[in-house]
Amino acid sequence: MLDAVKTIFMIMVAGEFIMGILGNGFIGLVNFIDWVKRRKIYLVDLILTSLAISRIGLLFMILMNGFAMILYPDVYDCEDSMKLIDGFWTITNHLSVWFAACLSIFYCLKIASFSHPLFLWLKWRINRVILTILLAFFLLSLFISFLITEKYNEGYKSWANRKKKRNSTSNHDYYKTVTFLNLGSLFPFTVSLISFFLLIFSLWKHTRKIKLNAMGTGDPSTEIHLRAMKIIISFLILFVIYCVAFLIATSSYFFPQSELAVIFGEIIAAIYPSGHSFILILGNIKLRQTSLNALQQMKHCLKGGIALIP
Repeated sequence: MLDAVKTIFMIMVAGEFIMGILGNGFIGLVNFIDWVKRRKIYLVDLILTSLAISRIGLLFMILMNGFAMILYPDVYDCEDSMKLIDGFWTITNHLSVWFAACLSIFYCLKIASFSHPLFLWLKWRINRVILTILLAFFLLSLFISFLITEKYNEGYKSWANRKKKRNSTSNHDYYKTVTFLNLGSLFPFTVSLISFFLLIFSLWKHTRKIKLNAMGTGDPSTEIHLRAMKIIISFLILFVIYCVAFLIATSSYFFPQSELAVIFGEIIAAIYPSGHSFILILGNIKLRQTSLNALQQMKHCLKGGIALIP
């Protein structure tokens, strides 16, 4: 029974990985081609491309960890391999969250309308502010990765050998490290949440203004607000699901016969980096139009191929 579940798990994780690579790869490819054609790249495209690359890396780590758990469990006994896996996972995990927070900040500064001097100062210097945040987040992720990889690796090795000798102290240290990893994402998550509420407040002010002026509700500003809010709230929801699934998987390491819980956690966790890419495509006018054109071309090619078959 467990072997059948593991087979289904490998198929589902591979499917989520392929979908995530297609979605995030499409975002990166479209923005790269546009960059080459225009010889410049817009700030939002830079953020989306950075986010897509980090999530491709995160998907690789989820796939590698899932397949190693099923096919090559002895890899957790190799210290060098675990250091590499832990370090790369930490970097991609934190970068994907920070870049999503940068996207939330960008939408807030670009779309929201407030008269506060600090907000106006940030809005006027949005390019410099976002680029500085991107660089700072990248360096911070590298620092966190090198700082905690050693301790995280020791805790993980303790779990891998728990069937030989149970060590509750090591397990407790490992769980504290895992909790710290998730708490490290609390700040960018909070930043995205604040950006979401600022957009709600800005939309509320804008809606009151157009009602007082007897204007319709279908104006472009309202639609832009709603589009940005959908992107941010989808990230917040999917990231919460991702964190919960990750905690379920890691906390299950301490209990016997925990393979099913770990498998379930891995499957749910992969939804976040793969599913949100398609929401980003639908929420971006250029990406959505390009994807529709690509689907139409594929449809014509398929029709042409079928017509050639006697």
